[in-house]
Amino acid sequence: MSVTSVAEVVAQIGPPDAGAARKALERLDRLTKPPGSLGRLEELSVKLAGIFGSERPRLRDKTVIVAAGDHGVVAQGVTAYPQEVTAQMVANILAGGAAVSVMARQAGVRLVVVDAGVAGEVAAHPELRLASSGKGTADITQGPAMSRAQAQECVLAGVALASEAAEAGADLIGVGDMGIGNTTASSAIVAAVTGVTPEKTTGRGAGRSNVELDAKIEVVSRALAVNRPDPGDALDVLAKVGGFEIGLLAGVILGGAAARRAVVLDGFITAAAALIACGLAPAAGDYCFASHRSVERGHRVALRWLRLRPLLSLRMRLGEGTGAVLAMGLLDAAAACLREMATFEEAAVSGRGE
Repeated sequence: MSVTSVAEVVAQIGPPDAGAARKALERLDRLTKPPGSLGRLEELSVKLAGIFGSERPRLRDKTVIVAAGDHGVVAQGVTAYPQEVTAQMVANILAGGAAVSVMARQAGVRLVVVDAGVAGEVAAHPELRLASSGKGTADITQGPAMSRAQAQECVLAGVALASEAAEAGADLIGVGDMGIGNTTASSAIVAAVTGVTPEKTTGRGAGRSNVELDAKIEVVSRALAVNRPDPGDALDVLAKVGGFEIGLLAGVILGGAAARRAVVLDGFITAAAALIACGLAPAAGDYCFASHRSVERGHRVALRWLRLRPLLSLRMRLGEGTGAVLAMGLLDAAAACLREMATFEEAAVSGRGE
């Protein structure tokens, strides 16, 4: 998919196939099991049927796109980790030593790592994708994180990456993040979009104490007061208080929806990206699955707004796309049961009342 504006990709996002979903629901009632006995797997399989336009969806390859970016707001002391950790962790992911590297390898998921705006120098690597809109965002307590043009640029970069993954055969596209300070930007995005106060959208991130958490909440409040992002304009929210990697992941979500692929969100940061994506194209939410519930308090707020129920609750708060990789197995199983289970008639098994 080649697009030159966000409006172009938004215009290509239509609703899932209601007819295929209805046929899938009818098929579920004929399979060799008591009605509803597969629980939420049945709900997931029907949603997948609608996305792929088939009552017996077949999921091919799986890809997780991990976007990395830095945030100028770290100057306000919102994290215990130095900014250079972002570049160092990108190298670690590429070297196969990060949690998402291990999980993706174990699950047979293709891992795509993107420099979306890392401030430090990232060592050259043949697998590293470059889609940087700048060397980290500006400090959001002093003004906008980026220009509106940069916001559109990083979203379009994400659209291109999703399109590339879909064309390469990925039916499940996961999104993950890496970026010191990105929970602060995400807390601001969630507060701006939902109208919920920073006290309820801001969490401890990478282990803040009570005093440090209070200071972080104040930073988010100040960023919102200084920038006054317009909740009715998702690009404005992204430009005012977002991050380059968050914008890129919003683009991946849009691109996945436009290509009629299932998009698997990770945790808090990717939920903030989904708020941006759905602010631009509400129908994009119909293609999203929430992999897990993070312990970050703002994640619950974002998921409630997105009307998504997480598949897992493992007290995770790492990011990187780890939850997305774990949930892909559940989606694969849901589709396989709908597609491959025998009906009562096929298996010569008596149904209810027979």
